[in-house]
Amino acid sequence: MKKRNPQFLKAERFILSMLEKKLSPSLSYHNLGHTLDVLHAAMIISDTECLPSAERKLLRIAVLFHDAGFIYLYKDHEEKACEMVREYLPGFYFTPEQVFSVCEMILATRIPQDPKNRPGRIIADADLDYLGREDVNLIAQNLFEELRAYNLMPDRGKWVPFQIEFLKQHRYFTDYSRKHREPNKGRYLASLIEGLPA
Repeated sequence: MKKRNPQFLKAERFILSMLEKKLSPSLSYHNLGHTLDVLHAAMIISDTECLPSAERKLLRIAVLFHDAGFIYLYKDHEEKACEMVREYLPGFYFTPEQVFSVCEMILATRIPQDPKNRPGRIIADADLDYLGREDVNLIAQNLFEELRAYNLMPDRGKWVPFQIEFLKQHRYFTDYSRKHREPNKGRYLASLIEGLPA
């Protein structure tokens, strides 16, 4: 029997349609816009990292699936996304090795991030690309509103110290993000610290 090639574009269209239809409107941060934002960042970073085409295609799939678990649950959504990958991707002729690689990339986005390879480092940095961008305040506000909606963050008084601690511990893994995102992330952190009451 002839071996079938993975249907990358069909798999992309499938998960995008699922995200559009099934993600809760209460997800003001982990929504389709965030997924597409991460995809854009991942492609820019993978260009500068000279990621081979085969890995780049798998990276695209991993990004599109990385927050799909939010359709079903909030906590441990990465593991749920991997369950979805194992369920759906074989139907698009992905090999067991490719499914494993996609799951490995998805798990690289778990906090605290601990990527194991270059695609993992790229998706980890792309997922938190916004921390070092000019629109960080707007996106952080969306995250705060989402956490508050899910009773995970009571108020802004807790939110600012939480962000400061997170930013102090976070680090970027790729040369691109260290060069283009780290400086602004540092300025954002400084602005949060300066805004605290004396």
